[in-house]
Parts: sequence; C-alpha cells; structure tokens
Amino acid sequence: MPFFYDPYFWMIILGVAISGWASMNVNSTFNRYDQVQNQGNYTGKVAARYILDQAGLYEVEIREVAGNLTDNYNPTNKVLSLSQSVYNSSSIAAVGVAAHEVGHALQDASNYAPMRMRSALVPIVSLGSNLSMPLILLGLVLGMNQTLIRIGIWCFALVLLFQVVTLPVEFNASHRALRMLNNGAPQEMPMARKVLFAAALTYVAAVLTSMLQLFRLLLIFGGHNNDNN
Repeated sequence: MPFFYDPYFWMIILGVAISGWASMNVNSTFNRYDQVQNQGNYTGKVAARYILDQAGLYEVEIREVAGNLTDNYNPTNKVLSLSQSVYNSSSIAAVGVAAHEVGHALQDASNYAPMRMRSALVPIVSLGSNLSMPLILLGLVLGMNQTLIRIGIWCFALVLLFQVVTLPVEFNASHRALRMLNNGAPQEMPMARKVLFAAALTYVAAVLTSMLQLFRLLLIFGGHNNDNN
C-alpha cells in the first residue's frame, strides 16, 4: 500500500462539513439578530465600556478592528477588540458579542483557571501546529520513520488539547455575558442567547474536526506501525 493512500479521507470531508455548517450557522444567526436593535439603542462599544466600568476594569482599552466577527480580548495588553460589525452597531447581536468579549476580561480579572491554562498553552500549541504535518510528511519521506510520525501526531494532539481547554473558557464567557445582559435587558435575552450559542458551536465544531483528524492519523499510521512489527 503506497504511503499516500488514505482510506479514511471521508473523515476530512466530514470535518470540513462540520466546520462549514458551524461557520454558516453563526453568520446567519448573527445577521438575523443584527437587524434587531436593542431597546437602549447603545452600541457594542458603549455596552462593553459600561460593563467594564461597572466591574472596575477602567484600564481595559476598547479598539475597533477590521473584519467581521474578529472580536477578541488580549489579556497581555488588556485590549478588547471589537470588529466593525460590532463596534458601532446597536443591534442585539452586536451587544451580545461585545458582552461575550467583556466576559473574557472578567475572567482575566478573576484569574479564571481555564483561561490561564489556555494562555500558557499558546506558545506550545503554536509550535506544535506548525510542526505536526511537516514532521509526519518528513517521516513518510524517510521511509515510514515512526519516531518522526509519532512526534508529529503528538504535536497535533496538543492542538486538540488547546481546543478542548478553550471550550470552558468560551462557554463561561457567554454565561457571564448573558448574566450581565439579563440584568439590563431580560427581554432581549432569548435572542442574545441564540447568537452566543451559535458562536459557541464553532468551538465545538473545531474540537470535533480535530478529533476526527487525530483519529484518522492514528488509524493510518497505527496500522503501518503494526505492519512493521
């Protein structure tokens, strides 16, 4: 059997389908509730600033960044970045996303353990994600070098570990966001919850896709290893 033969290619197709569905779902859900204005008519920036100030996080800076749903919070420099579709928008979707990112700032302020763990994994995972496939390919080129292939698979497993650790971080941030929004506008909660749930599904989809990929690698190269033995 040539090394490039992949009897488990269907796992890649399934992973792409899961990721594609999650991406389309979050975009369609955001676009739907981006058409509904919140009752207070406050923008994502104003909502984020208000919640941050109420929590005493005056040092957190809010910036506008390019792109759609590129919102993020950087615990290193205490900067909360809101995308163009959230920063100046007064929709329920925009305020929900902004509140979610504030949730990450609150996690940072309270030393939320999973967030600390995720931050600690970033440099290791960055290296692992860059090395995993090159190491596996190099192992194949060098005549099924099992040592290189195993190291490559372990590097990929680190990526999956990072994604798994990310799940409680994201779900907890959404929980904090919904709690904050419920205090101010409980009637808008069902719509905000749908937006944040759709966003959370993208992280679940990433975990499932990586699990399929890791399982595929183990099936392919585990079989080769048994053949060699």
